[in-house]
Amino acid sequence: MTTPDTSTIAADPNEWRTYDEFAAGIDTFRLPNTSLEGRSLSLVLEDGSGLDLVFGADTARWSATGAFATDGELSDPYDAVRVRDDVVFVNLPIESREREAITVVFSETTHRALVARSEIGEEDVEGEPRVDQTFWSAVTDAGEPSGEVPGPSRDLIGMRNLYRYSPHHLYEHVYISSQRYAWQCVEGVQRGHGDMDMSTVWKFADGLYLFCFREFRIAVASVWLHDLGYQLHTTGVFLGITGEGRAEHSRAGGRIYPIGTVKYPDVQPV
Repeated sequence: MTTPDTSTIAADPNEWRTYDEFAAGIDTFRLPNTSLEGRSLSLVLEDGSGLDLVFGADTARWSATGAFATDGELSDPYDAVRVRDDVVFVNLPIESREREAITVVFSETTHRALVARSEIGEEDVEGEPRVDQTFWSAVTDAGEPSGEVPGPSRDLIGMRNLYRYSPHHLYEHVYISSQRYAWQCVEGVQRGHGDMDMSTVWKFADGLYLFCFREFRIAVASVWLHDLGYQLHTTGVFLGITGEGRAEHSRAGGRIYPIGTVKYPDVQPV
């Protein structure tokens, strides 16, 4: 007996789905993983902090100074995706330190990098997302850095895109300002649900944007790398609290379908 497809049935507006319910299968159309086994990477962040990584087959030995200093060397799993020929998206779903993830995007040609840290707070705070995120630009030790320094961008403001993550996950995003975006589930277990949440956008390279959101209603945040050039593909990760109260890391990814853009005639959003 086949299981009926309920992805186009509207969800009960009074029953908000938990993070683990909507995240199941959201990596179906993700780009394939790549191995960094045998490679090492050292980064210097814009505030002078350091991050050193040595990659194995499935785990990375890493240490850091400054902003998120470690007490010696740690070992954690990692997930890497080559999003362009010269750009790699790496996530450390940290197990050695509770409720934390570190995401690194780096270029093998410009030797520029981005570092994002996601942390789940100890408890809910009224009016604030429970998962906090911090961002840094960085340089790698692989060569002389060149090109534009990654930083906050307003390029997505006014853009309206559809994101297809699986045959049963379809979401719409509208980028409202430099601080917020609106979303709705068009197909999936959250169909009909939507909200406006906190977001951050950084430009990494031409057509390549780091997009991160932090939800108010449930404890979840994500880090995405949108390729809005020829590829029209996105690669991401989630960190959140499941319905059982556990911290959980999930992979995500899919295809981007731009469906419109608006331009403000005079006064611009924040």
